[in-house]
Amino acid sequence: MRAANIVSQRFAVVLLILSLSLTAGCAQVTPAPTPTPAPTPIPPIALVRTEGSRVTASARVAPVQRANLALLASGRVAEVLVEVGDVAPAGALLLRLDDAAAQIALTQARAAYFRAQAQLAEVQAAPQPSALAAAQAQLDAAQARLSQLADPARPSQIAAAQADLAAAQSAYQALFNGPDESARINAQAALSNARAALQQAQSAYNEVSWRNDIGALPQSRQLQEASANFEAAQARYDALFAEPDAELVAAARARIEQARSALDRLQAPATEAQLAEAEAQVRAAQAQVDALTEGVRSETISVVAGAVAETRALLQRAEQELANLELRAPFTGTVTAVNVAAGEFVGAGVPIMTLADLEHLQVETFDLSERDIALVQLGQPANVLIEPLLVTVPARVVRISPQANTIGGDVVYTVWLDLEQQPDALRWGMSAEVTIE
Repeated sequence: MRAANIVSQRFAVVLLILSLSLTAGCAQVTPAPTPTPAPTPIPPIALVRTEGSRVTASARVAPVQRANLALLASGRVAEVLVEVGDVAPAGALLLRLDDAAAQIALTQARAAYFRAQAQLAEVQAAPQPSALAAAQAQLDAAQARLSQLADPARPSQIAAAQADLAAAQSAYQALFNGPDESARINAQAALSNARAALQQAQSAYNEVSWRNDIGALPQSRQLQEASANFEAAQARYDALFAEPDAELVAAARARIEQARSALDRLQAPATEAQLAEAEAQVRAAQAQVDALTEGVRSETISVVAGAVAETRALLQRAEQELANLELRAPFTGTVTAVNVAAGEFVGAGVPIMTLADLEHLQVETFDLSERDIALVQLGQPANVLIEPLLVTVPARVVRISPQANTIGGDVVYTVWLDLEQQPDALRWGMSAEVTIE
């Protein structure tokens, strides 16, 4: 029995050795690659809403539309036109800064724009016949002067110029010679006769001056006529011996100078400078005639049109700067705060007034947890308890903040709800509790 056991053990060892040999031989053979299985997509986890669950959050009442208003310009407040509690329609003027300087700048900009428009209209318009005639006359005068300087003077021209000078001098001297003897005697006689007639009329008047109806007597009318005749005779007599009029004397002297200059030009030959000046005047006059005949170049019109556009922009800027001195209501609402008074200086961009639409109030949550925001969707119905009024009002979710806030270390989201009914006593800032089913 023991021998049989020994044989069995030896046979088992042999089998073990053979098994190990076969395993070693198989290990040297490269096995066939096993195909990699495709990844199995993980199905999305659906949000399970527990039947009968609800979300609650604290909230406050606020206007649907409200704004802290500021000016785009700085300056001294000239007038505040509203008070707290006033209802201002859209576009109503709420406040105005001192605009004296802006008004002056606007007037200057408007004047510059009108001038530029007038210049553009002038260069675009056809030349007037009168302007063309005047330019042609200047050209003819310049050519005549050039011809006169270029050609030697004839003796007859010199004699005529000398005669013209003598006539001018005689006319000037005549202003100081006074009247001749015959004119003086006639004026003296006329003055004496008028004086005698006046004295005679005065005597006749004195004889009847005691009567009351003196204005209707012939003697009164004769005295008036005699007085008028005497004054006229005296004026004519004084005019004969008065100093000559200053304007007449100046005109006579100017005529003498012109005649003398004309004679000098004829007697003295023209210099090269005089000829060059005369030629330049002819060219300038000819250029003026050509410009009026051919019209204004397109480049000139473009320059003037550019000036019009520039002044228009300056005018619009001045108008905008004036408008920036006014604060107007961007929408219809109630003034809930006024932080400035007339006479104070305000800076640009500093809030000075609050406007809110108190006719349309809504509810805003402020502690809705991140654990509950996934259960809130747009359009969901809700109930809002207005705590000061102890009134529950149906509402609906209209907006959800896409960004979270942090309050006391908790992550919260803001949700806005429209009230289906607005109680009469509802006020901005009242506390509320929102329950979203």
